[in-house]
Amino acid sequence: MNSFGNILTIAKRELNGYFASPVAYVFIVIFLLLIGFFTFMVGGFFDRGEASLVSFFMWHPWLYLFLVPAVGMRLWSEERRQGTIELLLTMPITAWQAIVGKFLAAWAILALSLLLTLPIVLTVRYLGSPDMGAIFCGYVGSLLLAGACLSISSMTSAMSRNQVVSFIVSVVACLSLILAGWPPVTKMLEQWASPWLVEAVAAFSVMTHFDAFQRGVLDSKDFIFFVLVMAFSLFTTSVIIRGHRAG
Repeated sequence: MNSFGNILTIAKRELNGYFASPVAYVFIVIFLLLIGFFTFMVGGFFDRGEASLVSFFMWHPWLYLFLVPAVGMRLWSEERRQGTIELLLTMPITAWQAIVGKFLAAWAILALSLLLTLPIVLTVRYLGSPDMGAIFCGYVGSLLLAGACLSISSMTSAMSRNQVVSFIVSVVACLSLILAGWPPVTKMLEQWASPWLVEAVAAFSVMTHFDAFQRGVLDSKDFIFFVLVMAFSLFTTSVIIRGHRAG
């Protein structure tokens, strides 16, 4: 079996595991309920008087902060807790194929959750003439943001067999990447740090790069940032998993 086939096999195995338990259903329902509540009730969707999804996308980083680690914490922690990681690593697959397969399966759950929010887009289309290009960019950025948070969760999940520990560490790591570019934090840094330092810190924030997508700007540097976060986190995951295999 080729590498792509191995990855698909692992991904299908993981997807079956998600939908065989309440995990996927609970996540999707909670995500849709929360995003609907924050968009229409807290974000003042109807009070803005404009046909846009600003009040929709602005909450994604904060929802992903807690919901994505809840999905990603089981990627490797559950394998280690049940002792099935040894069985998985003795299969005729590489550690990298297992990592990518698991990651893609969890990312597919997140993508499905986003897809189910399309009725909100139809609502905006019904109420006015929104910039569909900006909405498309927002969805692309949201999917990349979810992937970045998920890759971090995969890394923390490989570190510990305890899912709670994995969840907490993942939330802290993702929160750090969010706060680095959050306007209140950058304004605070500007009071004592030089402008170049503030810009350097903000450049490592997911908020800085996600904001560009929200504005409808498809910039290669923002796309590359999220890809690099995912690549680095998954590479670190592979180093940890190889350590378990060697052990």
